[in-house]
Amino acid sequence: MSKNRNKADDSGSTTDALYLGIDLGTSRSSIATAEGARKTVESYVGWPKDAVSMKHLNGRSIIYGREALDNRLSLDLYRPLADGVIKTDEAGDRNLEAARELIAYLVELADPPRGVELFGVCGVPSEASGTNKEAIIESTKGILDAVMIVTEPFCVAYGLERTSDVLVVDIGAGTTDLCRMHGTVPTMEDQISINVAGDAVDKKMYELIKNAYPDASLNINMCKKFKEQYGYVHSATDKIEVMMPVNGKPTKHDITQIVHDACYILVDPIVEAIHKLISTFDPEFQDKLRNNIILSGGGGLMGGLNKAIEDKLERVGGASVTQVEEPMYAGANGGLQLALDMPEDYWQQLR
Repeated sequence: MSKNRNKADDSGSTTDALYLGIDLGTSRSSIATAEGARKTVESYVGWPKDAVSMKHLNGRSIIYGREALDNRLSLDLYRPLADGVIKTDEAGDRNLEAARELIAYLVELADPPRGVELFGVCGVPSEASGTNKEAIIESTKGILDAVMIVTEPFCVAYGLERTSDVLVVDIGAGTTDLCRMHGTVPTMEDQISINVAGDAVDKKMYELIKNAYPDASLNINMCKKFKEQYGYVHSATDKIEVMMPVNGKPTKHDITQIVHDACYILVDPIVEAIHKLISTFDPEFQDKLRNNIILSGGGGLMGGLNKAIEDKLERVGGASVTQVEEPMYAGANGGLQLALDMPEDYWQQLR
């Protein structure tokens, strides 16, 4: 992979530019730079609620990532892309601020050299790029010197150098985004975004556990941890037993079938979206597409998910579904490669 390039400024002289790939996800965000830095953080930003909270957090005015989630009772906690977009409700300004702070923190973690211009490709959920692209661009101002917004599955495909006859299924927390590639920049017709993703699995698991064990004390964050540790959709697994308090006493509970049933809600909507993208593709190339389906995102690593999708697609001609090797950085790596390859007229100049 090539390193930084020089950029010509308005006077004709050149300045150093550092190229970045940023995967701005609902649950986790990652960054990769042309100098080899790679960092990831959970997509949470929190501000202390009061002076006591500030003291508890050693005087820090803002907390990020897993630490913010772990200290959520002391914080006004924000997850700026909770539904795949930067929210525009009454808390919209604060969500935009949280997105900006998250991007700034990622760039800080990457430790760019002083004095270089920063050119970043931001991979975002499909809904984010379609409905509030300007909000994403706004959140990068003052941090990046130029930005390009693209969808996460496109980033993944580009980073894998699979830009033709491949269908990427990126399973995030807020949305599952699908994109078919055919040797050019994909259009909106090449992409589908569905709202059944990791967060929906957490909510379903919460519902199923509460129905099975009504006396157990439980929250959504616990379900998220159960999913990330044990999530599977194949037919058999070892018994899954977890500790949940009952009347304040830690108690063992069997959630083996519950985990399967909660995770399985991903399968049918993903299969339906895959079938739609294949069936509306050029008929001469449909077989190539169905035999080159790639799962990415955190959900893509769920045990047996690729096989479950293949089994469901048997009734409409079959398919071959594989899992991306490096889900944590697949989007950021692809964004970085895009940043290195794209000509200047593709960039949105910020300053």
